[in-house]
Amino acid sequence: MFKIGVGPSSSHTMGPWLAAGKFVERLSRKNDVSVATVAVELYGALAKTGNGHGTGIAVQLGLCGYSPRTIDVESITPTIKKIAQEKRLSLHHCNEIAFDPKADIHFHHDIQLPFHPNGMKLTATYSDGTESAAVFFSIGGGFIVEEGDVQKAESLEECLMHLPWPIEHANDLLRYCSENSAKIADIVLQNELTWRAADKVRAGLTDIKDAMLDCIHRGCRTGGTLPGGLNVERRAARMAHRLLGHDVPECRETSLAEVKQQSHDFQRILNWVSCFALAVNEENAAFGRVVTAPTNGSAGVIPSVLLYCLCFCDLPEDCYINFLLTAGEIGCIFKKGATISAALGGCQAEIGVSSAMAAAALAECLGGTPGQAAEAAEIAMEHHLGMTCDPIGGLVQIPCIERNAMGAIKAITAAQMSLQRDCGEARVSLDAVIRTMWETALDMNAKYKETSEGGLAMQIAVNVSEC
Repeated sequence: MFKIGVGPSSSHTMGPWLAAGKFVERLSRKNDVSVATVAVELYGALAKTGNGHGTGIAVQLGLCGYSPRTIDVESITPTIKKIAQEKRLSLHHCNEIAFDPKADIHFHHDIQLPFHPNGMKLTATYSDGTESAAVFFSIGGGFIVEEGDVQKAESLEECLMHLPWPIEHANDLLRYCSENSAKIADIVLQNELTWRAADKVRAGLTDIKDAMLDCIHRGCRTGGTLPGGLNVERRAARMAHRLLGHDVPECRETSLAEVKQQSHDFQRILNWVSCFALAVNEENAAFGRVVTAPTNGSAGVIPSVLLYCLCFCDLPEDCYINFLLTAGEIGCIFKKGATISAALGGCQAEIGVSSAMAAAALAECLGGTPGQAAEAAEIAMEHHLGMTCDPIGGLVQIPCIERNAMGAIKAITAAQMSLQRDCGEARVSLDAVIRTMWETALDMNAKYKETSEGGLAMQIAVNVSEC
């Protein structure tokens, strides 16, 4: 569920980036003849908002062999400009080929491939005239599936068979918790130990937490205007420095200790949570390093609620372990029972799912029962049902950035409401709301699913640039 990468979109940036990287890695193993050219074709929603989401940039970086987890984000713009100017690209850092982004990346706005709206095809032509091609689908959260690749699905099913606690539905998770008098995080940890040792699990979760907090810190000290053509002003830095009482914004780093020392009145906490969420998604919109949670477009909700825990809830510093374990499992259940792709489900699949993940994690960390945590997730999703994905200009900015702040506040409210409930089972189960979300997604008009063809996206005309 949590991947460290680069904004602005997990489906339209990270997914195509990883697909291109996988494709070129495969090409690099063929040593008999060299690759002469590579053509990229983008289909459906991937084509319709590809410019605003930086899909072309992502594909070029993937072809070059860069990793979204480790690339120096400051090098992205110079690298892309160099490729455009020289019309040459170094495949996997070694085989230089002619490549003109304007001619070799094709956007098929009116063609959608079967299986998923986010489809792409990569074709390599070798010096002897033969070709090698692959079709990938970016299915949300940075996950990719290759056409006809059933082996991955079969191996995943095999892993589930060997997990101590295989989980397909929320009811499975709650039953295991009840039978073992365990918290959600306890069950999830036992499953994680199937794949890696306890110290590796902790180290991985710590890396995720650190990447989330680093992103907030960067966002809280970086001002200016976001790229893309909408001229959206970054607000988090100015907001953070006002809350801290600093005279000049963007000149001092926001300290976690300083935030903790702030008064804990409702208005100030509300402002800080909003500031944290804005900071993450402003970084995301500017091709900064973020953590998919469960997607890039919703990357600000979980970090801001986690920082709310660390700063304002008097919880131990290692509460992030249980927080992330719980949030991750709730996200997995949504992915299995519905979707985390806005191209399939609208924004309810991104902000809605992230809010549900954060709500459950917060409820568990505040001492709630597994039932209360599941109810918190249900409440959060219940009040995001039907939310459309209609980004203006195809950019992950309006209304996406502010929606993260709203999703975080809803998560906190949902957790608090569930913790106050003591009258037995919820009237609507988490599994029921997940089914409802999927039914809503299927009924939703395609123009409200990350295509920028309806809703708010039609209110402002903008010339989108990729850098």
